[in-house]
Amino acid sequence: MAAFRWVMQLHKDVPKAAHFYSEGLDFSIKVCTLRWAELESGPLKLALMQSNSDHDVQKGYSSHLSFTVTDINSTVTKLMSLGAELDGSIKYEIHGKVAAVRMDGHMLGLYEPA
Repeated sequence: MAAFRWVMQLHKDVPKAAHFYSEGLDFSIKVCTLRWAELESGPLKLALMQSNSDHDVQKGYSSHLSFTVTDINSTVTKLMSLGAELDGSIKYEIHGKVAAVRMDGHMLGLYEPA
Protein backbone atom coordinates (compact mmCIF):
# COMPACT_ATOMS: atom_id res chain seq x y z
CA MET A 1 0.00 0.00 0.00
CA ALA A 2 1.34 3.44 -0.93
CA ALA A 3 0.92 6.49 1.28
CA PHE A 4 0.97 10.10 0.12
CA ARG A 5 4.21 11.79 1.18
CA TRP A 6 4.23 15.32 -0.27
CA VAL A 7 3.89 17.50 -3.33
CA MET A 8 7.33 18.57 -4.57
CA GLN A 9 8.27 21.57 -6.68
CA LEU A 10 11.58 22.60 -8.22
CA HIS A 11 12.65 26.20 -7.59
CA LYS A 12 15.67 28.31 -8.43
CA ASP A 13 15.55 30.02 -5.02
CA VAL A 14 14.24 27.67 -2.32
CA PRO A 15 14.30 30.16 0.61
CA LYS A 16 12.40 32.72 -1.50
CA ALA A 17 9.79 30.11 -2.45
CA ALA A 18 9.47 28.98 1.20
CA HIS A 19 8.94 32.61 2.25
CA PHE A 20 6.32 33.01 -0.50
CA TYR A 21 4.25 30.04 0.73
CA SER A 22 4.77 30.92 4.39
CA GLU A 23 3.86 34.60 4.15
CA GLY A 24 1.38 34.36 1.29
CA LEU A 25 -0.59 31.23 2.25
CA ASP A 26 0.33 30.66 5.93
CA PHE A 27 2.31 27.44 5.46
CA SER A 28 4.49 26.43 8.41
CA ILE A 29 8.14 26.01 7.49
CA LYS A 30 9.50 22.82 9.06
CA VAL A 31 12.91 22.78 7.30
CA CYS A 32 14.51 25.36 5.02
CA THR A 33 18.02 25.31 3.56
CA LEU A 34 19.40 26.72 0.33
CA ARG A 35 18.64 23.44 -1.45
CA TRP A 36 15.60 21.94 0.34
CA ALA A 37 12.50 23.02 2.25
CA GLU A 38 9.58 21.22 3.86
CA LEU A 39 6.37 23.11 4.58
CA GLU A 40 2.98 22.12 5.99
CA SER A 41 -0.56 23.42 5.86
CA GLY A 42 -2.88 21.10 7.76
CA PRO A 43 -2.44 17.64 6.24
CA LEU A 44 -0.75 19.01 3.08
CA LYS A 45 3.03 18.70 2.92
CA LEU A 46 4.95 20.68 0.31
CA ALA A 47 8.59 19.98 -0.51
CA LEU A 48 10.73 22.50 -2.38
CA MET A 49 13.97 21.44 -4.01
CA GLN A 50 16.61 23.59 -5.68
CA SER A 51 17.10 23.35 -9.42
CA ASN A 52 20.23 24.79 -10.98
CA SER A 53 18.95 24.29 -14.51
CA ASP A 54 16.39 26.34 -16.40
CA HIS A 55 15.47 23.10 -18.17
CA ASP A 56 14.49 21.53 -14.83
CA VAL A 57 12.09 24.31 -13.89
CA GLN A 58 9.20 24.15 -16.34
CA LYS A 59 7.80 27.42 -17.66
CA GLY A 60 4.06 27.97 -17.40
CA TYR A 61 1.99 25.18 -15.90
CA SER A 62 4.54 22.73 -14.50
CA SER A 63 2.51 22.07 -11.38
CA HIS A 64 -0.83 23.23 -10.12
CA LEU A 65 -1.75 23.58 -6.48
CA SER A 66 -5.23 24.72 -5.49
CA PHE A 67 -6.14 26.54 -2.27
CA THR A 68 -9.43 27.63 -0.69
CA VAL A 69 -9.05 31.13 0.78
CA THR A 70 -11.35 33.36 2.82
CA ASP A 71 -10.61 36.59 0.90
CA ILE A 72 -9.36 36.11 -2.65
CA ASN A 73 -8.71 39.81 -3.28
CA SER A 74 -6.40 40.26 -0.31
CA THR A 75 -4.71 36.90 -0.98
CA VAL A 76 -4.00 37.83 -4.61
CA THR A 77 -2.65 41.22 -3.51
CA LYS A 78 -0.42 39.61 -0.89
CA LEU A 79 0.89 36.94 -3.30
CA MET A 80 1.61 39.54 -5.98
CA SER A 81 3.57 41.61 -3.46
CA LEU A 82 5.64 38.46 -2.85
CA GLY A 83 6.44 38.03 -6.55
CA ALA A 84 3.48 36.14 -8.05
CA GLU A 85 1.85 37.13 -11.33
CA LEU A 86 -1.92 37.05 -11.76
CA ASP A 87 -2.82 34.75 -14.67
CA GLY A 88 -5.91 36.36 -16.17
CA SER A 89 -8.36 38.05 -13.85
CA ILE A 90 -10.35 37.10 -10.78
CA LYS A 91 -13.49 35.39 -12.04
CA TYR A 92 -16.84 35.66 -10.28
CA GLU A 93 -18.65 32.34 -10.67
CA ILE A 94 -21.99 31.25 -9.16
CA HIS A 95 -20.18 29.01 -6.65
CA GLY A 96 -17.56 31.63 -5.71
CA LYS A 97 -14.52 33.55 -6.89
CA VAL A 98 -11.60 31.88 -8.65
CA ALA A 99 -8.17 33.10 -9.70
CA ALA A 100 -4.84 31.72 -10.77
CA VAL A 101 -1.39 33.07 -10.02
CA ARG A 102 2.06 31.94 -11.12
CA MET A 103 5.16 31.84 -8.98
CA ASP A 104 8.51 30.70 -10.38
CA GLY A 105 6.78 28.70 -13.13
CA HIS A 106 4.23 27.06 -10.81
CA MET A 107 0.49 27.63 -11.06
CA LEU A 108 -1.57 28.21 -7.92
CA GLY A 109 -5.35 28.12 -8.12
CA LEU A 110 -7.30 30.16 -5.58
CA TYR A 111 -10.96 29.66 -4.67
CA GLU A 112 -13.19 31.73 -2.39
CA PRO A 113 -16.55 30.01 -1.81
CA ALA A 114 -19.71 32.12 -2.29
